[in-house]
Order: sequence, then structure tokens, then C-alpha cells
Amino acid sequence: MDTRIAVIGIIVEDRTSVDGVNALLHQYGEYIIGRMGLPYEKKNVNIISIVIDAPQDAINALSGKLGRLPGVSAKALYSKAGGV
Repeated sequence: MDTRIAVIGIIVEDRTSVDGVNALLHQYGEYIIGRMGLPYEKKNVNIISIVIDAPQDAINALSGKLGRLPGVSAKALYSKAGGV
């Protein structure tokens, strides 16, 4: 199975969506290499970076599901390195 390395940037503006974000990250946990979360109280947002090594379909699915949660924005940035 070919996989890609990507970083998914997530901005949570609606704190009621945090449980949904965590549930999705748990669902895709087998692919997640690392996670960093930063609460930015000055702007009342949470910023999360996820590093993932997964099939492109899984990365797209996770990013899309995250972005459909209320008050959540998510974008994926892919490595130029080929699949393994």
C-alpha cells in the first residue's frame, strides 16, 4: 500500500467541536506520527498540527471530515517524497 506523508493543519474556533475532532483523530490514530496542539487564548482558537503517514485517500478523508465539523478548518500539506 502506497502512503504519503502529510501535515494536516487544524484550527478550531468552536470549542463544542473539540470532542468531534478528538474522535476523528482517534479513528485515524494508526496513521498519526505526531500531534501538536496550541491553545491561542488571545484569539480564542485552538491550533492543531497532525503529522500523518497514510494512503492519500485516508488523508483526504480525515481532512474533509475535520473541515465539515462546525467551527473547524482543516487543510493538508503533502510531502513531495514518493510513496513507500
